Amino acid sequence: MKLILCVFLFLCTLAQAEDGKKAGEKKVIYKYKQYEKFDFDDLSVEGEDGSPGDLSINPRYQKEFKNELPYRKNFKQEMLKSLDTVK
Repeated sequence: MKLILCVFLFLCTLAQAEDGKKAGEKKVIYKYKQYEKFDFDDLSVEGEDGSPGDLSINPRYQKEFKNELPYRKNFKQEMLKSLDTVK
């Protein structure tokens, strides 16, 4: 019984929705401008220039990193080892 009632209510709401569409509603077509030109010479903007005359940049703190790799003057041993592995 509940199923029949639900189907009947669904069909009634569907019929009302279809009647609302057909009752004098026109199809609306929107047309947009294909081209629009701006003349910036005619535009006048008044106001104050709030920016300073020169740019001033505060110096940043530059952190000095400790080099964790040991300084070597000669890499001959490492180069010879790498040549031995290449065949």
